[in-house]
Amino acid sequence: MMQRTSLKHTKHLVNSHKQQLLVSFLIPLILMAGYFIYRKMAPFGSSSLLTVDLGQQYVDLFAYFRHTILHDPTAFFYSFSKAIGGDMTGTWAYYLMSPFNLILLFFPGKTITTGIFIITILKYAFAGLTFAILLQGMYPKVSWLVPGLSTAYALMGFSIANQLNLIWLDAPILLPLIILGIEQIFKTGKIRWFVLWLSLMLIINYYMAYMICIFSVLYFAFASAQHYTSFKTTFTALKRFVGGALLSGGFASWILMPTFYILTQSKVQYTETSVKFKFEYFPFKMLSKLLPGTFNFEQMPSGLPNIFVGAFCLIGFALYFTNHNLKLRERITSGIITLFLLFSLCFQPLDLFWHAMQFPWWYPYRFSFLVCFWIIFLAARYLFSKPTFSDRSLIITGLIFLSGLVYLYLNLSSFKKYVDQNNFLIGCLFVALGLLAFVLLRQRPKSGWLITVLIVLDVFVNACLSLNNLSYVSQSEFGNYTTEIDKTTSKIQNKDSGFYRIGTTYMRTKDDSMQAAYNGGSHFSSTFETQIPNFMQKIGQPDGDGFVTYSNGTLITDSLLGMKYWSKNIESTLPGSSAASTTDPTLPALTYRPDLSAYKLVGQDSLTQTYKNPYALSVGFGASSLVKNFDGSKLDTIQYQSQLYSTLAGHTSSKLFTSENFNEVIFQNINQTTKLTGSVLKKNSLSKPGIVTFKFTPKTNGAYYLTFGQDLNPDNATFTINGKSLTQYSPYRNTVVVNFANHSKGKTVTLKIQLKKMSLWLENFTLYHLNQTKFTKIQKTLSTSPLKVTQHNSHQIKGKITVTKKNDFLMTTVPYGKGWHATVDGKSAKVIKIAKTFCGIQLTPGTHKIVLTYWPPYLFTGLIVTLVALLIVLCYLWLNKRRLRQTKE
Repeated sequence: MMQRTSLKHTKHLVNSHKQQLLVSFLIPLILMAGYFIYRKMAPFGSSSLLTVDLGQQYVDLFAYFRHTILHDPTAFFYSFSKAIGGDMTGTWAYYLMSPFNLILLFFPGKTITTGIFIITILKYAFAGLTFAILLQGMYPKVSWLVPGLSTAYALMGFSIANQLNLIWLDAPILLPLIILGIEQIFKTGKIRWFVLWLSLMLIINYYMAYMICIFSVLYFAFASAQHYTSFKTTFTALKRFVGGALLSGGFASWILMPTFYILTQSKVQYTETSVKFKFEYFPFKMLSKLLPGTFNFEQMPSGLPNIFVGAFCLIGFALYFTNHNLKLRERITSGIITLFLLFSLCFQPLDLFWHAMQFPWWYPYRFSFLVCFWIIFLAARYLFSKPTFSDRSLIITGLIFLSGLVYLYLNLSSFKKYVDQNNFLIGCLFVALGLLAFVLLRQRPKSGWLITVLIVLDVFVNACLSLNNLSYVSQSEFGNYTTEIDKTTSKIQNKDSGFYRIGTTYMRTKDDSMQAAYNGGSHFSSTFETQIPNFMQKIGQPDGDGFVTYSNGTLITDSLLGMKYWSKNIESTLPGSSAASTTDPTLPALTYRPDLSAYKLVGQDSLTQTYKNPYALSVGFGASSLVKNFDGSKLDTIQYQSQLYSTLAGHTSSKLFTSENFNEVIFQNINQTTKLTGSVLKKNSLSKPGIVTFKFTPKTNGAYYLTFGQDLNPDNATFTINGKSLTQYSPYRNTVVVNFANHSKGKTVTLKIQLKKMSLWLENFTLYHLNQTKFTKIQKTLSTSPLKVTQHNSHQIKGKITVTKKNDFLMTTVPYGKGWHATVDGKSAKVIKIAKTFCGIQLTPGTHKIVLTYWPPYLFTGLIVTLVALLIVLCYLWLNKRRLRQTKE
């Protein structure tokens, strides 16, 4: 009878465990799905989840993910959609290795937003599930507090604030499983789960994995204090922990090693070498982020850490340190770890340490999910480890929270950018309810389900209030643009299967080329090699840390980079043109390119015109060997373009641009000056508009360009040409080349600059004329020996070329990288770096077969290390199995 009762109890326990896990999964799923449906997110309405980086970067990379998996697996290694070309292993390792991304395979084109919706709510749900698994693994006794604590973890402040950073939300899912793996090291002596989940985290996102690895060391110290029996057992556990970590690194080496190399060419170059030992803000200000709804757009660039976990969990965290049923050794260790984490949130050297010695570009304190985990984990430890619930500890905790609320109330004006009175009052209410909940738990220990309702309500209110502060891209804005650019580029690619690049005078994001799978010139990512922005800066394109925008091309740069086709939005038609104009917002205007009229119109639809560039060079061509010695480091943008292009043809002294003077300059309410370039314009009267009008009548039908220094931007002035706004990408941190006129012989072109401030620096403001005759002559020289591409994919180019003694150097516009390998007529050839940017190969006169192939550096080394790690595990398992068999015999 007793045995039957025991079996019945065990079965009931198992069922309750399963129910708790299911509820822990479903609560975040239903709550967040319900909220998004209420906000009319696609597929349930006219909006989408796209906002900030999710809308400006990740969605395009997700489209690239689909294209790679379904159509071009070679793009895993390299892509010419990444600006003018770049390694992709680092991009995959940071952005795209989440298994959730496989859902996107079922959502093509504009429907990808539906896939993002599904992934987002699933990541919330799985975070709740894995935290519940951790709690049940550590505390087998059933409690309906588990779903509440799991929901608090799933909807913590970090996850709500970084929902738009979807690539980071795998970390909160895997963290509890990694922690459970560490617990297993102490309880069973096995490392398999620790190795499995840490390996997966390292593969999915090395950046968040780096933070988890640091926290794992801290947690191991905590677990050592908790499970300590002797120095020997602790040392044995340490050896297993270190061995497991090394094995995890070994299993992930196939992607980590090539990624690390790429990082040395990109992010590592921005590493901070000078550290200031200072607090980034007054630490008590952190308390403001414990109130619900304290996240908005203004908090994204440089706000305080998002550590909201709900009042109940916060109270439980404080009470943990008063629980005398827990060993003092454990609580002291926890206190030290807590202080370290709190100081990390405000002390600059520690903050930098967590971010791999690099200040984040937006979204500060990215490790705050670990702090949230720690707070909720210790609250759970208190609740599931015979809590004392003493009157004294509850009163002291209540007084501490009251002091914190008084501080916030007295300083409410200091937080007005993200906290209002409603946030404060709601926070006070949940603190009061949280304290009452602990009183209730003391009197009725089985009231866990009621407390769960309170916890869920608290964190969901925070989620709603915070996300209500954000705006999103409409589904039509994204969908219509995506449909149009896919249609336009597909038409070009269906007619021309060769290797070339496509430019556009419109842009939704810098990664449009990845979204629509074409070779472009712009890109934005955190793993972008610095040599491309450096080159783009030299030729007058907007650049920055991690991005370039090919918006300010000239006939020379279009020719050199093989921009064979240009898609132009009709609404950005030339001022004064007879072509129809439209106000359709589908294609946001990017740039003003009157020199496109020098190209041939080959296609048109209701929104775009397609031009073919007759001057576009092949991806490779015969050039003068003189280019091997080209050094343009001291040249300005115009000189750089001219000398590089000329040197390729062997004309080192040829000047393709000449400076021009304006015919007339009119100053209105501005000090007059005879010298324009480098002068500072100042308003005479603050109350009146300050305008400078520049008039110029071209003497030829050639192309004319202006150079603008970084101060000449839309923040400081408005620019119009012939009465129409001059559309240019902004911001830019270096001098850019701006199209001014083309095919305008004898027609006066008027540029007006109206100051927005009291003064304006005409930095590098010069008008230039391109000598069309010289340009055409050099272009013909360079096009006489093209690399005739016979076969190409994302990481390999094959072709034939015939060169003479005068142009026996193969110049390519393939960005140089250690992973590029070349063969000439089947024999290995040295790849030479040209202009600090491109691949070149020295040839001999005659006809040659060329093969350029890219393999990520250290990929094979990483694969070998991974195989060795796998062999070690297999050998261990075989030996262990053999030992067990011998023992039985």
